[in-house]
Amino acid sequence: MSKKLMLSLAVAATLAASSYGAGAKDGPGQEFIKKAIEGNLSEVAVGQLAQQKGNSDGVKTFGRQLEEDHSSANQKAMSVASSMGVTAPSEPNKKQKQIYQKLSKLSGDAFDREFIKDMVADHKKDVAEYQKEAKRQNDPAADYANQTLPALQNHLQMAQSLASAKTQ
Repeated sequence: MSKKLMLSLAVAATLAASSYGAGAKDGPGQEFIKKAIEGNLSEVAVGQLAQQKGNSDGVKTFGRQLEEDHSSANQKAMSVASSMGVTAPSEPNKKQKQIYQKLSKLSGDAFDREFIKDMVADHKKDVAEYQKEAKRQNDPAADYANQTLPALQNHLQMAQSLASAKTQ
């Protein structure tokens, strides 16, 4: 084999390997939709927990709202993931599981306080992430973020209202 042909094959192999590696890494929209699915799964579980362990009617009602809205949002997110060729996670992430475990050991007012605190912090973070994703163009994940953002903002307001009611 000539040196020129061997060099060409080596370059082609290097290019193929580098493009394979680039394709294997998830793009921002793919990573976002995976995190969104994990978040939805977590919110559904925590919402169910709030309905069982919540002390106040407000916490129980908010838990029911979380379960309904995030179940619906997750159906949309799963569809987006499928259209993007993304393998959807089947459970919340490690940190979300830890929060669930912590909350599951509480009851009464202690549950309500911790649940509300976690939901305010979580939804502040979620709203910021969804706003960032929503700014991207021509991306199914960005469309999903735009559609879901109003519900998340509503959840944040609900959690903040519950928090201010608890401190009065």
